[in-house]
Amino acid sequence: MPAYEELGEAERRLCEAFPRGEELDLSGAADRTVRAGVVAELLLGGGPGAARGRVGGLRLTGAVVTGQLDLTGATVELPVQLRDCTFEERVLLRGATMRSTSFLGCRMAGVDGWLLRVDGNLFFEDSVIDGRVTLTRAHITGELRFSGARLTATELLGAQPGTEPAWALWAGGLVMEGGCFARKGFRSRGGLRLVGANFGGGLFMERAQLDNPRGEAISGDDLTASTMILTEGFTARGTIRLPGATVRSRLSLDGAKLHGDGTTALDATRLTAGDLHLTPAATPEGTLDLGAAQVAVLHDNDLSRSADTRLDGLSYTSLQGATGLADRLAWLERGPGYTPQPYEQLAAWYRRIGHDDDARRVLLAKQRRRRRTLGPLGRAWGRLLDVTVGYGYRPWQAALWLLALIAGGTAAFSHGTPTAAQPGQGAPFNPLIYTIDLLIPIGGFGQRTAWYWTDLHQWLGYTLIAAGWLLTTATLAGVTRSLNRT
Repeated sequence: MPAYEELGEAERRLCEAFPRGEELDLSGAADRTVRAGVVAELLLGGGPGAARGRVGGLRLTGAVVTGQLDLTGATVELPVQLRDCTFEERVLLRGATMRSTSFLGCRMAGVDGWLLRVDGNLFFEDSVIDGRVTLTRAHITGELRFSGARLTATELLGAQPGTEPAWALWAGGLVMEGGCFARKGFRSRGGLRLVGANFGGGLFMERAQLDNPRGEAISGDDLTASTMILTEGFTARGTIRLPGATVRSRLSLDGAKLHGDGTTALDATRLTAGDLHLTPAATPEGTLDLGAAQVAVLHDNDLSRSADTRLDGLSYTSLQGATGLADRLAWLERGPGYTPQPYEQLAAWYRRIGHDDDARRVLLAKQRRRRRTLGPLGRAWGRLLDVTVGYGYRPWQAALWLLALIAGGTAAFSHGTPTAAQPGQGAPFNPLIYTIDLLIPIGGFGQRTAWYWTDLHQWLGYTLIAAGWLLTTATLAGVTRSLNRT
């Protein structure tokens, strides 16, 4: 600590206020300059002793802090509140241990809090931070607040917006026991790197705006949170990446706007969540990848279903959304290529809620989608199965075909006279029974062997025999296919 006579007027007033924990407001003072070294000396115990019966602390408003505030590895036992202060250089808190610390409405040139531990709250509300905020593997027992703050990545300072991907917040491995709040118009030029972070009290980003259009707006691989709220006009220019993330309660994108990075708007592969509210305010600009995600309840809307959605491996217990089966099938159709699992998952949900007819329609759509991947012979056979028995999910179609063939055959064989195979023996000719006998491949009523036709009636008989075999084979194949999950 410099000698008292070497201190400026603002620094002397700060030294007098510090032991009593009183707030010093320099907003209208002629001298607002406080050296960072003086602040550090006070926080590390270099200042005058605390007044009897008073708890000391740093409560400073409106100061211009010159030099670099360096608390690397320090232990600060008193609370810190800096409001409307300007820091000329980046604040260093690497490996420090601190009590509740607040930078409220401050202008800062970046913060390095690698391995920082805060026993209490860490606030950056309404601050403008032109430089990266690093909280890698930091541990905060209270709340972390960025509400109203504006962050700009170091790489973007002086550059045109969106020229390159960059990180405004680097907080991989961050451990939060309380909630993290970035509300009230929080804005970030550059992405938020939250890989492996743990938000025990939840992450709340209502109305936040993230701008990293050529990269990732949020990088949350293997992130863990009790809840994650990106709602009320939350806007992301850049990909939101949450592969392998776990959100124990609710992950909500209700009313969000996802612009993506040109290819992907949301990567939620292997996500595990309780409720997933995929109900954006506009159609996402890019792919929504939910591959292998596990969700208890999936809420969606028309806008999310109209996007390019990857659903292979997605499992859910319940679907919530004002839509019908046709919209759900169109949702599955938008996926690239053929994968059976999304259809089977949707059919399982319909069966679970007692809509067996809808479940069969979904599985029929699955077979029709699969047919497009087959060769010419496979497609032809598939069309036959579809027309005759609906791949086994519409066996009544076979009955309709049989009734039509029986009616047509009976009418045709009612005109003309057949020849008896053994004159004077067997039952009289009956056109209805004769037609049925031709359509049954095995067994029969004896009419087919007792009578025969020539000319066109003979060829009609051959046609009915072939149709009987085809209908029987298609029915058996379709029913077998419907029992197999292929």
